[in-house]
Amino acid sequence: MKNWYVSIVVVLGMIIMTPALQAQETEVMVRVKSKDAKFIGSSIGGAMVLIKNAETGEVLASGKTSGSTGDTELIMKQAHSRNQRITDENTAGFLAKLDLEEPVFVTVEAQAPYNKKQARVMSSTQLWLLPRKDITGEGLILEVPGFVVDILSPQTHERISEDKTITIKANVVMMCGCPVTPGGIWDAEKYEVKAILSREGTKVSELELKAKDKPSTFSAETTLEKGLYELLIYAFDPVSGNTGLDRTNFIVN
Repeated sequence: MKNWYVSIVVVLGMIIMTPALQAQETEVMVRVKSKDAKFIGSSIGGAMVLIKNAETGEVLASGKTSGSTGDTELIMKQAHSRNQRITDENTAGFLAKLDLEEPVFVTVEAQAPYNKKQARVMSSTQLWLLPRKDITGEGLILEVPGFVVDILSPQTHERISEDKTITIKANVVMMCGCPVTPGGIWDAEKYEVKAILSREGTKVSELELKAKDKPSTFSAETTLEKGLYELLIYAFDPVSGNTGLDRTNFIVN
């Protein structure tokens, strides 16, 4: 009986003396980079970042990346050695501050560019986060492939006379908003930009769009018979594999 009593006292003493786990703030910098281009920041509306407990799905932190697209010379033109940073304090990112009581395995998701629904792509990764072990500086970089394609003309549900020349026009930029221009860093002449026209479900025409004087603008002209049309414009880079697409509908009467 005496030994049993002593054991209880010892266990209670250990419980009292053992400090409860306390949450400790841990910082994680998440950046989102456009494939073959720069970082996704304030100029295009940012990327939405979610950090979730991978086992329970609980959202531990969320927010948009903000800041600049980064240093063009450093990111796109200079050779990079191991551990060499390609970001600085102004480069777009989302700094998450998490209160962690113990190590947690997380899923980090980025949806970007968030304000461009037709171009929005999700990229994700997983890792362990440890209390008070910050991941800052360059941080965790997620990459999103693609182009942002916006059809400028014809406008949605626009009515066009059959006897008029129809201008097909689109704006094409990298996912970070970086411009596409002939002979530029992102060379318009090396990308395939085409329009596919369908009338009431049947493909009727395919046109190659050419870059014009205004940066990131591609266009072509055509004539069409009466009908209800769907216009699809895509951009494709055969080197990087980046793709992008937009659709609209219009009427010829």
